Amino acid sequence: MTITAEKKAEVIKDNAREENDTGSPEVQVAILTERIRNLTDHFKANHKDNHSRRGLLAMVNKRRSLLAYLKKKDVERYNALIAKLGLRK
Repeated sequence: MTITAEKKAEVIKDNAREENDTGSPEVQVAILTERIRNLTDHFKANHKDNHSRRGLLAMVNKRRSLLAYLKKKDVERYNALIAKLGLRK
């Protein structure tokens, strides 16, 4: 259900704007997206796990807020990020 340290480091490296960047919206959204994908797979086998489902909804809402912030600040970065991560819009 959680991502490994190696996978998280890879996601950070792929989405960082500069070296040692772990707090930019792009990195935060990419990490949340990876965690959401892992939990989505978890629910295919454990459909009654309502406690984890609550955490999933919180992560989805956090990602949505970060994407709204990024869209408001810089539309080009927003469009590049959702294209890179394969998100809907």
